[in-house]
Order: sequence, then C-alpha cells, then structure tokens
Amino acid sequence: MNIVITGASQGIGKAIAEIFAVNGHHLYLCSRNEVKLYKTMDELATKYSSVIIKARPADLSDKIQSHKFGEWCLGQCVPDILVNNAGLFKPGSVYNEAEGLLESQMAVNLYSAYHLTRILLPKMMERRTGHIFNICSIASHHAYKDGGAYSISKHAVLGFSKNLREEMKSFNIKVTSVSPGAVLTDSWGNFDNTAHRIMEPEDVAKMIYTASQLSPGACVEEIIMRPQLGDL
Repeated sequence: MNIVITGASQGIGKAIAEIFAVNGHHLYLCSRNEVKLYKTMDELATKYSSVIIKARPADLSDKIQSHKFGEWCLGQCVPDILVNNAGLFKPGSVYNEAEGLLESQMAVNLYSAYHLTRILLPKMMERRTGHIFNICSIASHHAYKDGGAYSISKHAVLGFSKNLREEMKSFNIKVTSVSPGAVLTDSWGNFDNTAHRIMEPEDVAKMIYTASQLSPGACVEEIIMRPQLGDL
C-alpha cells in the first residue's frame, strides 16, 4: 500500500512511518524541517530497502504548499492511507495569549489537514477505497489550563474528522480520529520517562497500524489513548 504521512520527520509521524515501512508499505513523507525530513527518509530507506520511500518538504500551514505537496503525492500514487499528523503545540490562555496565536494554530493543526485532504480525496473517491487518520488530541475532548488556541484548534480537527467520516461512508473510505494524551516527543524536551509516566510514539503508531488492517467492513472511528496513570 501507499502511505502518505505528514509531520513525518520525528515523533509520532516518524514512528508511524517506520511501522508501515517494516511491514512492506511504500511511504510518501512530508515535514517543514527539510534537514530532519531527509535524514528520516535516508534512515528508513537504509533499513527498509525493499520499499519505496520518498519525501518532500513543505509547510502545510500554507495553502499553496499544501496543494503542491498533494499534487506531488498524486504524481507518485493514489494514497491508500493518509495520516494527517502535522501539528504544533503552543501553550497559552485565551485571555492573554499572543495576538495571532489562534490563527497560526488553526493553520498548522486544522488547515493543513483540511487542504491536503481535499487535494487527495477526489482520486481516492474515484477508486472507492482508502483510509484517513487524523491526529487529534486529548485536547480535542477536554479543555485544560494553558490549552487556549491549541485546544480550540484540536477541537476543530476532531470536528473535521467526524464530518469527513460521515461524508466518506458511501465511498468506502474509512476515517479515524486519533486522540493521544501525553506522548514522549520533542514537545517534552528532556523529560525523564524511565518510569513510563507518559506514552511512547510507537504506542500511537501501533494503534494506527492495527486499525488500518481490519476487514473492509470494519472502521475504527475513534482512538483515545492516555498514559496509564492518566493525564499530567
């Protein structure tokens, strides 16, 4: 299968890329960080030489770049699976966060998925098969202190995903919302996770891969994951 993954240079996106590569699937990757993206591509290509692994850097918060990446993907393949993982966390509160933070968080976390999906969907609908995973967050479900614009944008991603699920049923395209709690990514800096207080990126990747392997008649609509001891 052909797998398109955004935000694929590190963290959850990279873990998702690896689990699909190790299982023999072809990858088409995107990230804003060109250096990290190509490093990830080279690393995976060395380990999994039997699969196609290609990458194109793009800032998907920019509509034009999002469209260009989507068109590049369609020039390679019609995706079997799209993972809308690109996103960014910026803490803040509605009453005092920096001017423009809501707009930038919406652009990175919501518009990136919205615009890319709209480019890729027509070919997927024509083929009448596929699976779209939208990486949401626990913040998509519950407000929390210093969530601000981030939480608002992630609520919007969940709404986008739910609406898309209803629209795509008749085209046999599955849509899954994935809402993880705290995961050990760069956002946590030098957090000491030796006690396994928060989740690992591979945990999320395993759930996504498993959900992608069900029969055509089954769709996991939503995955909610939290650390065993609960949210921090």
